[in-house]
Amino acid sequence: MKIDWNNKKVLILGFSLSGKAVARYLSGKCQQVFITEAREQKPEDEKEVKELKSLGVKIEFGGHSEEFTSGVNVAVVSPSFPLDNELYLKLKNEGVDIISEPDLAYLECDTPFITITGTNGKTTTTALVSHILSTQYNAPACGNIGKPPVELVKDSPDYFVCEMSSYQAEHSKYLQSKIACWTNFTPDHITWHKSLENYFNAKAKLFGVDDIEFSILNGNDEKLLEFAQSGKCNGKIFLFDKETDNSSYIKNDAIYFKRDGKEEKIIDLKDCSLVGHHNYQNIMCGVIIAKLVGITNENLKSAIMSFKAPEHRLEKVRDYNGITFYNDSKATNPEASIVAIDSFNNRNVVLIAGGRDKLTDLTEFCNSVNNHIKTVILIGEATERFEENLKNNGFSNIIKEETMETAIDKSIELKPDVVLLSPACASFDMFTGYEHRGKVFKDYVLSKR
Repeated sequence: MKIDWNNKKVLILGFSLSGKAVARYLSGKCQQVFITEAREQKPEDEKEVKELKSLGVKIEFGGHSEEFTSGVNVAVVSPSFPLDNELYLKLKNEGVDIISEPDLAYLECDTPFITITGTNGKTTTTALVSHILSTQYNAPACGNIGKPPVELVKDSPDYFVCEMSSYQAEHSKYLQSKIACWTNFTPDHITWHKSLENYFNAKAKLFGVDDIEFSILNGNDEKLLEFAQSGKCNGKIFLFDKETDNSSYIKNDAIYFKRDGKEEKIIDLKDCSLVGHHNYQNIMCGVIIAKLVGITNENLKSAIMSFKAPEHRLEKVRDYNGITFYNDSKATNPEASIVAIDSFNNRNVVLIAGGRDKLTDLTEFCNSVNNHIKTVILIGEATERFEENLKNNGFSNIIKEETMETAIDKSIELKPDVVLLSPACASFDMFTGYEHRGKVFKDYVLSKR
């Protein structure tokens, strides 16, 4: 359903990456494009503000005026714009067509979407799938990773490989994926979604659409397996990490693909560039997608072998004085850290954790630490609660440090096999984001001589 932009007033909610991309795209199609942003304008905004205004886009900061918010026909909402925001509710009550940026891209072109969502692993999986498909197709990674898909419409790619956050899924109204994948489900973003059920249902929206061709879900995740069997998941269902028909799984230290009873060996685990079971799950998911769109086994195996993990996701930084350093700063919740921690067996591992606490249950995190970690170094606001929980679960080899740099120095003094930054917390107590936190870790580790 293409939108006729003639005589339409479009309001973009938020001066975000996707919001700015929408403004650029619509500026040549629609005479009334407005961006409204609650925060004050920052000096670093000036260049893009000037560019967008030169295209005829009207922009306001510091609130939402009547001039901007009245008479709106279509509103395009930035991903994390709150559902209980007064402006959002006003537009909804007025019957304004509120859509997401991926909705807009879907409506504006015929390129099929491969959408990938999940609490953890979606960025690595998205990057891997794009890497694999790019051996035969024009299949850029986009969405929550890379460029907004609307920015790529003009290039007419063969596929959009689109990472979808729960925020984007919640706001999406029209998007119909050809293939949708759900990597896993654990509690996260509860404050924004207001409940765990709402968080689940936001992601589930991607799998209930009529025109979906294939749904791919983690068969080793009890909640997702139940959903796959519920009748609420449309399209032909494939599972990964579960040995059954129409699936991908590990057997005899290799990854296999089975479709309609026919089994194929794809790659030995020893030849995979990624390590750890969570990364093998990402690969199994990628294998299914690749096979469904017709990637040859030769290209599939070669792409898996050549793929490099995205930054800040169990990323090997360097070997120094017999110690291997890993940056897993993207692990912003305990479940993500558990995945990284469990990747190390029979090694002397120092874990650097802590930050802004998401107040989720730490029982499984503590169990994982007990099984795989020699020493925990805690930093940030969450230090006291993490220390209390670890001690209550029988782990006492804990060191508290004030900064990332002193934590790294202390870890080097301990002479472990591995130093793993996997915080299990948000970063905003000490850093501007997980990327900044990871960069500080990497820069300091790489500065050691």
